[in-house]
Amino acid sequence: MQPETTVVVLYEDEGEATINIKNTDAGPALLHSVVENVPEDLEPLLIVTPPITRVEAGDTQRVRFISTLKQPLVTQRLKRVSFEGIPQARAAGAATIGITLRQNLPLILHPKGLPRHHTPWELLKWQRAGERLTVHNDSAYVVRLAPDVRLLPQGLPATLQRTYILPGEALIAKVEGPLSGVVEVEIQPATVYGFSVENYRAPIHTEEG
Repeated sequence: MQPETTVVVLYEDEGEATINIKNTDAGPALLHSVVENVPEDLEPLLIVTPPITRVEAGDTQRVRFISTLKQPLVTQRLKRVSFEGIPQARAAGAATIGITLRQNLPLILHPKGLPRHHTPWELLKWQRAGERLTVHNDSAYVVRLAPDVRLLPQGLPATLQRTYILPGEALIAKVEGPLSGVVEVEIQPATVYGFSVENYRAPIHTEEG
């Protein structure tokens, strides 16, 4: 099952989002679509329809995500969606082994009235206190990036514990070496729509005492 995009964005003022999923297999399959919570945000915010449906070989199925918000969004929210293709048995009673393939994509819910920001990673604040490096997301945007970052000018490797930073969060980076003399961080951001972009450098602010 091949999704047409690598990210789903549901705008609050539209109330729903759609994505087309193509069955690229040679035979029919059941498409099982599921909304998954990230561990930091367990509130149910949307439903998926159809949750399961048969898709013929080469056909495309449109899947809808419908908002179930009880309160208006204040910041962007992050969920994940999985699409699993379950192949149909070729013959009744035949001993077959079916291999399921699952695609897992991020889904971002975007608040009504919040401007669309195409480079939200520029809003992150990187701060060093002694031998601790912290990244703060004080914005209303979900920021997605590769967990491996470089500290400059030394080129020191550092690692974040996950590939996203939610609004209002602060993450501590695991650093492989001393932070003395480090002035910049180089990250590999991911755009809202999943396109690759150039690496981005941001200053590291030092907090003394």
